Amino acid sequence: MAQLDLRRKLAVLADAAKYDASCASSGTSKRDSSKGKGIGSTEGMGICHAYTPDGRCVSLLKILLTNFCIYDCAYCINRASSNVPRARFSVDEVVELTLNFYKRNYIEGLFLSSGIIRSGDYTMEQLVLVAKTLRIEHDFRGYIHLKLIPEADPRLVEEAGLYADRLSANIELPRDEALHRLAPQKDVNVIKKAMGDVRLKVEAARPGKKDRARPPKFAPAGQSTQLIVGADGAPDTEIIDRSASLYAGYGLRRVYYSAFSPIPDASSALPLSKPPLMREHRLYQADWLMRFYGFSPPEIGEAAAADGMLDLAIDPKLAWALNSRAVFPVDVNTGSREMLLRVPGLGVKSVDRIVSIRRWRTLRLEDVGRLCRGVDKVRPFITALDWTPGGLTDAADLRARLTPAAKPVQLSLF
Repeated sequence: MAQLDLRRKLAVLADAAKYDASCASSGTSKRDSSKGKGIGSTEGMGICHAYTPDGRCVSLLKILLTNFCIYDCAYCINRASSNVPRARFSVDEVVELTLNFYKRNYIEGLFLSSGIIRSGDYTMEQLVLVAKTLRIEHDFRGYIHLKLIPEADPRLVEEAGLYADRLSANIELPRDEALHRLAPQKDVNVIKKAMGDVRLKVEAARPGKKDRARPPKFAPAGQSTQLIVGADGAPDTEIIDRSASLYAGYGLRRVYYSAFSPIPDASSALPLSKPPLMREHRLYQADWLMRFYGFSPPEIGEAAAADGMLDLAIDPKLAWALNSRAVFPVDVNTGSREMLLRVPGLGVKSVDRIVSIRRWRTLRLEDVGRLCRGVDKVRPFITALDWTPGGLTDAADLRARLTPAAKPVQLSLF
């Protein structure tokens, strides 16, 4: 293969990395160079590429070390049999790019993945060497997210956790049989074991109350994974169940969802068209309900269609509320926090403000409107000092009233 210049490599390997969604940089410990030591920071602003849960906008250099791969996963654009331009960075090139981009305020950190070259051990060794060089030789204090190679030696995984803020190993598909069928060179049990080992090391690195010496930090931002949506026929309820088990079993910080995108020269085992992006969005909303609103997977599934798919027209919280009208309305002045979190239109911050303020005054509907984005969606599901919904909660046309009207679409001129 002809030698490629650095700019061309960056174009190829940044484009190849776009299919991995698990690149947010939330939850890490704070490091900075404000005292004149080191380079970089885990705080700050730059080019907007991802958002943290607290609303910060962060930027990451998101690349593959190489898109050469000895695996032939049917759903992957970088599979061995794929006819795509190939490129490979050296360790020094990735280090140089990261430092130069940071100094120009383009990025706040690095997300580094790779195709499998030679073997899992060799690939993981190269990824770790990038992080180690940045941390040790250049005292880089920005964010580093490394993709795990599950079949790599556990000692390499352990070393990766010492230099990276977050680690991730992608489960890829909701159904184990689909992974075996579409990616026969991958073993779901090996992936799970690697994720389990990371969880044990993350927990071991948390200092106990009586510990005099703090243990070395290990992946302080935890680990994440990704599920491809729409490649294996799994319905939304099955995907949600799988996510819940991953959170419970491996202590994940995030499960990311990536809508399947058809690729050139694809296998006949894959769908011909991609799922609607709204489906991906609904799964993220359902994931949020499980993590922050106390919903269980069966509760979210109650409002799903018979085929297990979430409603694309309305969000899953509203769908559940319309399907569970017997528990409403909730009194904002006396209702429990758990029930207030289930009111459509009320977020976690709004509910916490309501619970705090009602200790000092009795809330009216107008007060609730000030504490959330608006009362139109909230009104049918609450009572306040000066408001009761009457028959509105059980109105036959309530869904139609709360469903947003279709946005106008610009017609094509050609």
